[in-house]
Amino acid sequence: GAAWGSVPCSRAPQSWYWTEKTFKEGQTVKLSCSYSTNSEYVWLYWYRQYPNREPEYLLHKNARSAVGEPTSDHQFQSTATRTSTELTITDVRLSDSALYYCALRVGAQ
Repeated sequence: GAAWGSVPCSRAPQSWYWTEKTFKEGQTVKLSCSYSTNSEYVWLYWYRQYPNREPEYLLHKNARSAVGEPTSDHQFQSTATRTSTELTITDVRLSDSALYYCALRVGAQ
């Protein structure tokens, strides 16, 4: 079986970029999203959405530090730089087939 996910990434307001990826079960999937901001307080979020369902929160990370929020599901990990974030899904399963969103929040700590 194969699993796939699409990641829309916004570089500008209401500007979305979609990528469709196909993988075999058991592989590691990396989904990336680029962004631009001058803020020192940047939080990057990842969500997953199944058809006809509401998006579900996966994890978030402070883009300016190495510290990420711990997640109960070790299948998902996130890294971030000053211009991008990457979601890693290990041991991908058919049930991981979904639409994946990255979201950016800027503001105070």
